[in-house]
Amino acid sequence: MAAGEVLITAGGQSAITTALRALAPPGAAVLVESPTYPGMLAAARASGLRPVPVPVDAGGVRPGLLAQAFRASGARVFVCQPLFQNPTGAVLAPDRRRDVLRAAREAGAFVVEDDFARNLAHEDAGPLPPPLRAEDPDGVVVHIRSLTKITSPSLRVGALAARGPALERLRAIQVVDSFFVPRPLQEAALELVGAPAWSRHLRTVAAELRTRRALMLTALASEAPALRLDHVPRGGYHLWLRLPDGTDEAALTAAALRAGVAVAPGRPYFAAEPPAPYLRVTFAPAAAEGDIVEGVRRLGSACAEVLPHG
Repeated sequence: MAAGEVLITAGGQSAITTALRALAPPGAAVLVESPTYPGMLAAARASGLRPVPVPVDAGGVRPGLLAQAFRASGARVFVCQPLFQNPTGAVLAPDRRRDVLRAAREAGAFVVEDDFARNLAHEDAGPLPPPLRAEDPDGVVVHIRSLTKITSPSLRVGALAARGPALERLRAIQVVDSFFVPRPLQEAALELVGAPAWSRHLRTVAAELRTRRALMLTALASEAPALRLDHVPRGGYHLWLRLPDGTDEAALTAAALRAGVAVAPGRPYFAAEPPAPYLRVTFAPAAAEGDIVEGVRRLGSACAEVLPHG
């Protein structure tokens, strides 16, 4: 992509908000994966948009349902995370990629590709698929990347990449909302990714994420076997756990907190009524690997207190 096709943003959340405000008028429907990132749902609703869910399975969004949703809703924007989707960890299947772009093209719509996890692949992830933008000659895809998660919460630097009319609309909104990212922050980011140690940092993170994922999987099997994992992700920093039918998510979350461990209930990840109870747990913030095992042990105690069958 050319330099002129990229806008620097204050992190990924700012980029999502700019994209939504630029590409969809207030009151419009916007298609979202179901489940999806709650921050995106909040940004859509704050912009006066109506999120319409499209189901995700282990192969990502289902293109047939996506095409139906475009026709039924009249939406002109679809927001997705094709790589290590949050919260499921799904990767968009190779045979679905063209169908997703075709559905958007036929609807006259844009695809906002939130590529948040490309630098968060685990050591055993293997070769990653290219961004959807690489297969888009028509300017349908608006691509989002961010340095924040792979570096520091304080390094609020991201990017929006687009072509043609979409780029002009994005630039117009950004100038009004945030004007520009401070130059010292941009220079710090440029120095960081240009340093010889950058590739070593990425390898270190990939190895650590794989180790922590394995530790959490082993601990869950031992301490909380009632929590079901349908898909083991090879990227990102969380697991999406299916709870037994009838589980009160809020009660389990509260019991876990009393036990000294924080987890996220699944309900906020759905734009509409969830099909089942879920829990999202993360292995990234732990100060040490032993904390992951201890955290799962405490979660297991909360499960014994709350789950329908103990």
